[in-house]
Amino acid sequence: MGLDHSHEHSHGPGHSHGHSRGAPGAGNERRLFWAAVLTTVTLIAEAAGGIISGSLALLADAGHMLTDAAALTLAWLAVRFASRPADWKRTYGFDRFEVLAAFANGLALFFIAIAIFYEALQRLLEPVAVLGGPMLVIASIGLVVNFVTLLILRHGGEANLNVRGALLHVASDLLGSAAAIGAALIILATGWTPIDPILSVLMTLLILRSAWLITKDAGHILLEGAPSGLDVREVQKDLETSISDVQSIHHIHAWSLSENRRVMTLHARICDTVPPEQVAAAIKARLKQAFGIVHATVEIEHRDCADAALQKGCGKV
Repeated sequence: MGLDHSHEHSHGPGHSHGHSRGAPGAGNERRLFWAAVLTTVTLIAEAAGGIISGSLALLADAGHMLTDAAALTLAWLAVRFASRPADWKRTYGFDRFEVLAAFANGLALFFIAIAIFYEALQRLLEPVAVLGGPMLVIASIGLVVNFVTLLILRHGGEANLNVRGALLHVASDLLGSAAAIGAALIILATGWTPIDPILSVLMTLLILRSAWLITKDAGHILLEGAPSGLDVREVQKDLETSISDVQSIHHIHAWSLSENRRVMTLHARICDTVPPEQVAAAIKARLKQAFGIVHATVEIEHRDCADAALQKGCGKV
């Protein structure tokens, strides 16, 4: 039985795995840095404005933005770490750091929504005075800054899972500022202060939706689920029909290192007369062309599967 474990990427400490970030990664890093700076400045202004005006919507948005500032900083650090080359301890590199950051951001959004919802209920049971004027001014400033931050993150570069997680945070900040403006206008026009916690509750529903979407996608990658849109059964059929030297494909495992780096391992049984390197190369080329698999490990077999033989041997002991 011949084996082929050749990869598209180089091995050994300090060697690149052939997935350099280049300009897009650097662009994401700069955008995330400035988004974190702008968010930090805005949260300070909103916290001060919320205390002065007594607005829950402003304080809720400021608390939200406090976590967002940390989340954006984490996302920025993730891009920096992900661009580092692989080493002997982390042979796949640091791509998963960005997925971890996105997952942490999603979990943070859940806790933020719960905290805002609880405080809103308290405000509905025990209404407090709210100064509509200062609330409107601070919320308007927050809206403008959040809109600018959103534009910074949306334009240019690759919109990977980590950046999308940061975008969801900023988008929910934008909605929070808009809700605070709406509440301020109603309070100024009618004096009806319950609108402040009511709009805060509506904002939590939007935050929860964002939290679920980003946590679900990041969690699927961390659990090493099959990449989205990839059916290993279809891969098996395709390889067996498109490559004439392949007799059967089995033991297929597919997962993602990051949102855009698909990985696969498989066993291929071929006839004795064909060079194993030739078939392995054809399989890898087909996987890359048809399924976007950037890193494949192919084990070539001529007769019995090594894993099956090993299990039989273990059963006799």
